[in-house]
Amino acid sequence: MEKVRFGLIGIGAQGGAYAGFLTGKGGMFGMPAPECPPHCALGALCDIDPEKEALCKEKYPEYPFYSDWKEMVNSGNVDAVITTVPHYLHTEIAIYCLEHGMNVLVEKPAGVYAKAVREMNECAAAHPDVAFGIMFNQRTNKLYQKIKEIVASGELGELRRTSWIINSWWRPDSYYKQSEWRATWGGEGGGVLVNQAPHQLDLWQWICGVPSKVYAKCLYGCHRDIVVENDVTVVTEYPNGATGSFITCTHDPIGTDRLEIDLKGGKIVVDGSAKATVYRLKKDEDELNASLSMGELSRLTSGNSAGANELYTIEEFENTDGWGLQHVTVMENFALHVLKGEALLAPGSDGINGVNLANAILLSSWLGREVENPVDEDVYLAELNKKIAEEGKFPTR
Repeated sequence: MEKVRFGLIGIGAQGGAYAGFLTGKGGMFGMPAPECPPHCALGALCDIDPEKEALCKEKYPEYPFYSDWKEMVNSGNVDAVITTVPHYLHTEIAIYCLEHGMNVLVEKPAGVYAKAVREMNECAAAHPDVAFGIMFNQRTNKLYQKIKEIVASGELGELRRTSWIINSWWRPDSYYKQSEWRATWGGEGGGVLVNQAPHQLDLWQWICGVPSKVYAKCLYGCHRDIVVENDVTVVTEYPNGATGSFITCTHDPIGTDRLEIDLKGGKIVVDGSAKATVYRLKKDEDELNASLSMGELSRLTSGNSAGANELYTIEEFENTDGWGLQHVTVMENFALHVLKGEALLAPGSDGINGVNLANAILLSSWLGREVENPVDEDVYLAELNKKIAEEGKFPTR
């Protein structure tokens, strides 16, 4: 086998884009496509919607189309599948694939609630010969890879505080009305935390570590005709006593994307997920605190460049990868893992960390108090089912 043939389950906005990536024909709905990765190919398409079937047969007539995803998995036409379907189905499809020897690349988030994701991870562990990855395309961003290396190396000391404002997710009501399952508890499992922000929740804990305590304030349907969370403010605590904050929403047309990581020996600032500035203190903060006089403090912090140069050095670097390029990089890495055993950029088992954090954020908001992370799986699922029952559109889980 020279190429991995991907089967796409769900041909909506994301699945349609991936079809374009894997064929070089452009996305189903007019989105541009980067060059198809050299070890990847489209094997088949699947959707239950007759209109999607007609579109696929018109645009991709040379590829098999299935209305039953299990039939596609067992067809012999694909070597791996990607789950571009509503979030609740990610774990169900992945478990079936793993049990039937089919390599599976799960779209983010790994699932809606941690109990199902844990069961998926346990299934993957029981089938180690089957490739299991997750579409955390932001992990391909060389900027974040370098930042992770800096933090993990310990050169700047331990974490003291971190904050991420990620409000660049503006979505009008028309976005939520694209599909009946969007922005519902029973169909999607939440709002911004399970749709737009999972990449940042993953990167945040991937780089800074997993917080142990979470307190959150969420607004539901804020300035939008929806019932799920779309304005979120989170405060976290880490095992070493460091603190963190995470702010996100979908009603800000201007938007902000800024990550700050304060460490004992310096600070890292990222703007727009594209430009990073690393400040390295010439003496760590503990030493400065113990030795600095008020006169020296005034001189170093008066705003002149000489004082700043004496206090720290500056390194800057940028990333220019585009949206589609990051996705095809994950596909190519996954294909090389299948073909040659290359290490995965985003192992599927990593997906539970972001789901745990999203569950903790919502549960804290629902209960009105700080919670441990991870939260009790059964308590969270019970509270989620209350929301689904109140909504009255979908069966509880």
